[in-house]
Amino acid sequence: KKTIMVWGRLVDAISGKPTLEGEARLPDYFPVEPSGCERHAKKLFECISKEATDKARDLEKMGYAKSYYPDVEAERVKKLNDNPPSKGEGVDHSKLPKPDDNPLDECRTAIAYYKRCCDRELKKKKNWILTEPYRVQEEYRYKKDG
Repeated sequence: KKTIMVWGRLVDAISGKPTLEGEARLPDYFPVEPSGCERHAKKLFECISKEATDKARDLEKMGYAKSYYPDVEAERVKKLNDNPPSKGEGVDHSKLPKPDDNPLDECRTAIAYYKRCCDRELKKKKNWILTEPYRVQEEYRYKKDG
């Protein structure tokens, strides 16, 4: 088992830095932490909790945060059109968030490393349970009224 883990690290070292194609998105299996990917998962979790969250809060402050609910999103767009964000004097505009910014762009490298590691490690038998859907036993389910 030790040689397989070492082999994976050698392949990673030779293949170089992974890149994330397209929009920065978390994989469907997120937030699993397979055995062998602890280091990459920890870096990604830290990035999401710090840099990405800070950027998301900045987007919210500027009024750019998007909502999953249509009525809330329509209200946000109306407010943004009525009161556009002010352009302060002496402010570095390159550091201000833009309407189409993705908070996860701050973690692109961490997502790429996490995805490459998980794609490899989740195929192994010891990590299969992490991809299985959970089944709740009948006695622990909510009772249906009626």
